[in-house]
Parts: sequence; C-alpha cells; structure tokens
Amino acid sequence: GVAWGGNSFGQATVPTGLDKVVSIAAGAYHSLALRDDGIVVAWGWNRDGQATIPTGLDKVVAIAAGSTHSLALRDDGTVVAWGWNIYGQATVPATLNNGKVVAIAAGAHHSLALRDDGTVVAWGYNGSGQTTVPLDLGGTGK
Repeated sequence: GVAWGGNSFGQATVPTGLDKVVSIAAGAYHSLALRDDGIVVAWGWNRDGQATIPTGLDKVVAIAAGSTHSLALRDDGTVVAWGWNIYGQATVPATLNNGKVVAIAAGAHHSLALRDDGTVVAWGYNGSGQTTVPLDLGGTGK
C-alpha cells in the first residue's frame, strides 16, 4: 500500500505487508483498509479507539471512517462501529440488528446505513440536520 500527506499520527504510514486490499477509508487522522479476506486493518491516531479493530471482526464487505470513529459492514448485513462516541455515532441502532444493511457511510460525527428496502438510518451528531433522514428515504423528516 501507498499513502501520502500529513503523517503526524502515523495515518500515512501503511502497515508493512498490507496487501490484497479491496477498499480503503480515511478518517481525520486514521486510515482503514479492507482486505479481500474480509479482515479490516487500521492505523494512525487511536486516542479514541478508532484504529483498534474490535476482537472477532471478520467477514467484512465494506468500511467507512468518520472523523474519529469507524464502521464495518459484515457479509450478514450487520454493522459494527467503534471509536469516539460522544454523539452516539459509534452506537449502532437496534433497528439495524436484523441484518438487512447493504451499504454504510460516515460523516465527521455521524453514521449512515442503507437497508435492503432502500431506506436510510442515520445516527450521531445532528447539529445541522445530518441525521434527520428525509421522508422519502424512510425517515421522519423532523
């Protein structure tokens, strides 16, 4: 792997031996890579645990990085989140426990999941309405 840019927290120092990467994500000062075997590798700033992969996390098909939190989508449609959680951005809503998530995304301090029925679930910081999902996407619109 190759990375560049500021490296004050090791975020641009790719771990030795990292190969077979199929996806990458970048937080404020941490980086994530998803290998083709479903394993996530993280490096960089880890003050809030955003670069500490949860024990037993495997079978991952997608990753996302917020400013100081990280998300993984497993092949069974469930979401795992970790890192800074002051706004609840790393607490996956119980409504997503049914394993029907097909895509994930992360903003600075909020997280999003797209369900297989086309609806969106958002959680975390909502200071600018970023977790207020519009009605036509399955939200309350409030």
